[in-house]
Amino acid sequence: MNLEEIRDHCLAKPGVSEGLPFGEDTLVFKVGEKLFLLSSISSGTQFNVKCDPELAIELREHHPEVQPGFHMNKKHWNTIHTNGSLSRKQLIEMIDHSYDLVFKSLPKQMQEDIKGA
Repeated sequence: MNLEEIRDHCLAKPGVSEGLPFGEDTLVFKVGEKLFLLSSISSGTQFNVKCDPELAIELREHHPEVQPGFHMNKKHWNTIHTNGSLSRKQLIEMIDHSYDLVFKSLPKQMQEDIKGA
């Protein structure tokens, strides 16, 4: 899965916006103004996603390409290396999990507004 495919998947989700708040090389995806995925544009071979802490540990133990989140809270974020070892389905599941975690943390009214849009 390349960065363009990741971008397309993220932008197809309700309420998602993209931006470059950390500089021209870091593409950020948010839902309801909360970050759920970020990636380096120049490398394009890794991205950071939010993750349930217990699942984060499990994924790191089973997949060497899943590491504690680079420059992020390592309890809640993973850096995923897209070197081909993880399937597209696994990558999509990690992205969707991150989106769902962040979406569920939004105020109820904001969740309803996004669902209704």
